Amino acid sequence: HTHTSLPHTLPHKLYPHAWGATFTVAVVGPWTCDPMYSKALPDLAARLATARLNKDPYTKKGYWYDYTLVNEDCKTSRALARFTSLEGYGSAFLGPTNPGYCSSAALFAKNWNKPLLSWGCLKPNMEDGQYPTFHRPLPLSSRVLFSMLRYFRWAHVVIVTSEDDLWKATGHELAASLRALGLPVSTVVTMEPDKDGPTKALKRIRELDLVIMCMHSALIGGVAQYQLLTSALNIRMIDRGYVFIPYDTLTYSLPKGTNFNALTNDSLLRKAYDAVLTITMDSGENTFYQSFKDAQEKFEIRTSTPPDQVSPFFGTIYNMIYYMAYAVEKSRMAAGRWVDGETMLQSDGGVKFEGFNQQISSDEDGLGMLARYVVLDSDGGDKLYMTHTLEAPHTLGKFGAVKYNGRSIHFAGSSPSTDSRCWFSPYITCGGGRWSSVGGSDRIGISFGGSEEGEGPLKIVLNLNDLIFINTQTSIRGDWVWLKRCPNGNTVSSVSNSTKNIFTKLRDMRHENLNLFLGLFLDSGIFGIVTEHCTRGSLEDLLNNEEMRLDWMFKSSLLMDLVRGMKYLHNRDVIHGRLKSRNCVVDGRFVLKVTEYGFNEMLSTQSINFDEGRPEDQLWVAPELLRNSKLMKRGTFHGDVYSFAIIMQEVIARCAPFCMLDIKLKSPPPLCRPTVSADEAPLEVIQVMKQAWSEEPDKRPTFEEIFKQFKSITKGKKTNIIDSMLRMLEQYSTNLEDLIRERTEELEVERKKTDQLLAQMLPRSVCLALKTGKPVKPEHFSEVTLYFSDIVGFTTISALSEPIEVVDLLNDLYTLFDAIIGQHDVYKVETIGDAYMVASGVPNRNGRRHAAEMSNMSLDILHCIGTFKMRHMPDVKVKIRIGLHSGPVVAGVVGLTMPRYCLFGDTVNTASRMESTGLPYRIHVNQSTVDILHELKMGYKIDTRGMTELKGKGVENTFWLVGRAGFDKILPRPPDLTPG
Repeated sequence: HTHTSLPHTLPHKLYPHAWGATFTVAVVGPWTCDPMYSKALPDLAARLATARLNKDPYTKKGYWYDYTLVNEDCKTSRALARFTSLEGYGSAFLGPTNPGYCSSAALFAKNWNKPLLSWGCLKPNMEDGQYPTFHRPLPLSSRVLFSMLRYFRWAHVVIVTSEDDLWKATGHELAASLRALGLPVSTVVTMEPDKDGPTKALKRIRELDLVIMCMHSALIGGVAQYQLLTSALNIRMIDRGYVFIPYDTLTYSLPKGTNFNALTNDSLLRKAYDAVLTITMDSGENTFYQSFKDAQEKFEIRTSTPPDQVSPFFGTIYNMIYYMAYAVEKSRMAAGRWVDGETMLQSDGGVKFEGFNQQISSDEDGLGMLARYVVLDSDGGDKLYMTHTLEAPHTLGKFGAVKYNGRSIHFAGSSPSTDSRCWFSPYITCGGGRWSSVGGSDRIGISFGGSEEGEGPLKIVLNLNDLIFINTQTSIRGDWVWLKRCPNGNTVSSVSNSTKNIFTKLRDMRHENLNLFLGLFLDSGIFGIVTEHCTRGSLEDLLNNEEMRLDWMFKSSLLMDLVRGMKYLHNRDVIHGRLKSRNCVVDGRFVLKVTEYGFNEMLSTQSINFDEGRPEDQLWVAPELLRNSKLMKRGTFHGDVYSFAIIMQEVIARCAPFCMLDIKLKSPPPLCRPTVSADEAPLEVIQVMKQAWSEEPDKRPTFEEIFKQFKSITKGKKTNIIDSMLRMLEQYSTNLEDLIRERTEELEVERKKTDQLLAQMLPRSVCLALKTGKPVKPEHFSEVTLYFSDIVGFTTISALSEPIEVVDLLNDLYTLFDAIIGQHDVYKVETIGDAYMVASGVPNRNGRRHAAEMSNMSLDILHCIGTFKMRHMPDVKVKIRIGLHSGPVVAGVVGLTMPRYCLFGDTVNTASRMESTGLPYRIHVNQSTVDILHELKMGYKIDTRGMTELKGKGVENTFWLVGRAGFDKILPRPPDLTPG
């Protein structure tokens, strides 16, 4: 048949069987406009799937399956416009890829009554009825992600997208989906395309240490992700504990245990990827690359492209088409008529088939495809290893948990902080407000509903539409902020232009030690300033917290932060005018920030009556300002320095201003100053403090001078409280690591000693089985060689020796033997008194080599015994006799207390008789052993002894082993050969 050439489509037809109608799948995706999706070779994937489906015994009974490739535009608006004209392109639609118009496409499919299976639709509840012809050809990625985040208790995440319209839409839809599941995703940041784009994006997300990357994976050639990760490495976010999760790997099976060329060939990416935690569909017995190569070799895929140059999304396309066909066939058999959208929905559950390289099934309730997922991690190398798994039934996120696979995640820095379990439970409401009142009743915690891009509002004056007052029993979306209420704010009806100009100037100030102004608030009789929220509260709160231990390094860090902030303000001609420990706030990183600067100036421009407040609020006010109320309203630079000096006293002494003096606030004595002990701070710091609260304003140093003096005191070192904490933690961690390393090494040494001791008592294979709790079953060995030896005249030697001397003799002798047997493939069975028993070929089989190994060992032992001397009787020769025999045995572990590895069988008895009927300095060998030695043809020298009676065995022909070709060691002369 023929086809009409349609714009942006690649039609493909296979001739159907005469008895079957054709079911065409329209595969919709950005196959030409997005190079990474092009690497998935969608045409070949769909061709392979349909070819196999038309031969599959389950599906070939019904329809003949065909496909049409439809190219989706990478711009959301144009893609939607094109989708409206696709009704006649297929019997069902696989796609679209773009989540931005996926819901709209589902409504069109509903109108056409055709199945639409899209992995791009991220709304969690699309199966609930509004989209009756919609099905999921993949597990919902946000649910899989939610299950993983629930396991690790990571609720607060930030999403970064590339500039592409497709990925921007994906980022925002993913954020909405995770929010619908209960997670507080507040920020979606789009990475600008210029060279500074990645760095700018990363700087905007510093507050959260878990980043989801909506862009193509760097492992398959994604440039945006490569730039983001390497930029994170350059600004040291990798080694500070940030964790990056790629989103796109959720939609395909990334191979594990495989060398990735992108990591092998790029050391920067390899280091950066240490901070990446990959969640992907699990591979079966074969990885995607292996399965692709197998299909190439069978000529099912006709392309010369190497497998590692193909995107694993190839396998996903194949799986989705296969899943759709199985669901269609099940619906056809159940309904007995043509399968349309609603028919398929009624019976698409319970299918199971072998996917491209993994097992695929579907939920019994018709909620779509199920597949097993894994967490892959890197330890800085070029391979990813598996740490956790999420079984297929648990990908719906309703029940079940992630399973730990025995290998821990290697975090490049510290692991991300964990969140409350309430974020992951539908039955518990999270308490969002951590600070409902900070530094007194004039500052109120609120939630600020800024834009999802995280840029905050652009307008200056905010109202109740922009702010939500905290209810600590509910979870609020948005950013936490503080509202500083102005006194007599109920008299303000509008904000003057002068106030707006002043506020705009203050809001545009950016410094690490300034608390940022976000807006002015005017509503419901309240006029105030909205500022950035700092989780540690005010400096006063921190100093009053007895559980917080602050050494001088911490204190100097806080003071240095305050000096920097005030120096920045004064250099820009901004007078604070109301500086005190209550309006110095501390953020989560223990960085001190100055707030409420310029407050007096705004009160003045709004003509608000100046409120002097409580008497204790005047403790930070300079004397010259207390004497001049007009000057107090404006404030002075010298007055700010005096206030700083009082804060210094608070920090050094860690108590309220003037706490060491018994004074009445309303009538203080003249020239009253706090007293600080010299041992509470360096003398230079106390001198700076005293200069700063000088009675004569002109004698007070400026903050520029104070900064230089502090730098001189700290010897130029940059002091920051978080750096100090990190140094302390690093030192503690180093000490702890050294201690752990030392203890681990000791433990390892002891473990090796234990294993070595155990291995001396039992074979290693038996030791491993016993340690893992497995039973050790008796084992039959068809042929082994056994060695027995004893000391001639040992009874006489024992009678003439002290017990300790007998022990020393046996210890010296058997230590010598033990050193020899270590050079041969033999196993020491046991020693009983002067008897020494060795086996070869058991527990490790070695063919017929056992006879040679035992013969070599016997010759070496005989050579060493010729020169051996007893310590207490050096003139008495120690003579041994050796017996060898080969044959079958049964071996097993006997006993629970002091278990022994024992050998049983007639071979053991015969070998013992060979030793007992032997002669000193002789190796007595049985016929069975001699036959094996002759077969080995290794040049063993054997003399015939003749017929010898063996107790319980009768008379047998036995032999002496006297040497071997190439064995040039001297053997002792047997007494039976000595003349006379």
